[in-house]
Amino acid sequence: MTFAPVGIRCPDHANVGGVAPSPTRTVRNVQRHARTLQAPVTVVLIAINILFYLITVAQGSSISSPGGALFEDMWLTGIQVGGGDWYRLVTAMFLHASILHLAFNMLALWWLGRTVEEELGPWRYLLLYFVSGIAGSAGALLFSSPLAVTVGASGAIFGVMGSLLILQYRATGTLAGPALTLIVLNLAFTFAIPGISKGGHLGGLVGGILTTLAFDEARRRRMPALGVALAVAIAVGSILVAYLRVNTTTL
Repeated sequence: MTFAPVGIRCPDHANVGGVAPSPTRTVRNVQRHARTLQAPVTVVLIAINILFYLITVAQGSSISSPGGALFEDMWLTGIQVGGGDWYRLVTAMFLHASILHLAFNMLALWWLGRTVEEELGPWRYLLLYFVSGIAGSAGALLFSSPLAVTVGASGAIFGVMGSLLILQYRATGTLAGPALTLIVLNLAFTFAIPGISKGGHLGGLVGGILTTLAFDEARRRRMPALGVALAVAIAVGSILVAYLRVNTTTL
């Protein structure tokens, strides 16, 4: 996929109705498309999510009902985070409540993550994913009761959507386009369907937007370390939000 003023288009069809691309441009587009398909970080993240799901299914009752010790040790609740289990802000993003939950999230990650990974590069993309996931966990705690259980990669994936929005704006000069449409549609589902973590999705989206803006600022200043430092600061800020939430909430 490539960014264009009218949205995101497949390189193979970018010149339909126009002048045929030169051999040099064709080779470059094919190479770029191949790199997108490889997307090593996206592939590894999907594999890890599937692995954890298979383990929790084996410990649970059925393919659509994961559970067991690992599931309980990794899920996110305010009461347990407040008790010192801060690692749950990260581990919960690798759990899923059902096979459909896993399938929808991994399909979205496969579709969107490859483009963002290519644009940001593997390491910045990986940092974006984890910062967005932590921001999503903080948002989930902020908008749920201390005993509510939250699991899923949705916060991190909404962060990928937020990153795609900024990357699209950088390439086209407008926020209007497929990235914004995708975000609006998914937020509509978030607020329309019961049981979905609204705070988790919103937190991840904000985390992804802020992290990509940080990377963009570092790129303009030609200071790569600045982008990493700002991304870490966003993660720390998210943890601070979670800390304030779990330490000011009563059952």
